[in-house]
Amino acid sequence: MSHSQLSLLDKQLLNDFQREFPLWDRPFEMIANRLGVSESEVLRRFKHLQKTGLIHRIGATVRPHAAGASTLAAMAVPTERLQEVADIVSAFAEVNHNYERTHRYNLWFVVIAANEKQLSEVLSEIMEMTGLDVLDLPMEEAFHLDLGFQLSWN
Repeated sequence: MSHSQLSLLDKQLLNDFQREFPLWDRPFEMIANRLGVSESEVLRRFKHLQKTGLIHRIGATVRPHAAGASTLAAMAVPTERLQEVADIVSAFAEVNHNYERTHRYNLWFVVIAANEKQLSEVLSEIMEMTGLDVLDLPMEEAFHLDLGFQLSWN
């Protein structure tokens, strides 16, 4: 889906709620009220954005190891299998996001799990399902990276 196919509401949902997502018992109702639409419309558009692959999940980003276990992982994926392997990796609820890099290790992703055992199991299952090794790159030093991006619609 190209940015020209996005509605104004889609663009607002993608851009305006990357930070300060309402911590409320009905956050989508609060978003709807801010945007002047119904809660059901907000939910419908978020589901559509997820189905089209523009968003993977809606959820909090927590400081690494504050709750559970996490790691950065990388895979060297044959180019012709990149989309297939990325789809397998993305199907795991524990995978926060993944992205392609121009490098021998061309698929990178973050895994967040309840504990180290579950984290290890996810990495093992990815290796089993893809037939490819996963390079586990646990954090050695913490730093803050703002994951919100101002999106441009030009």
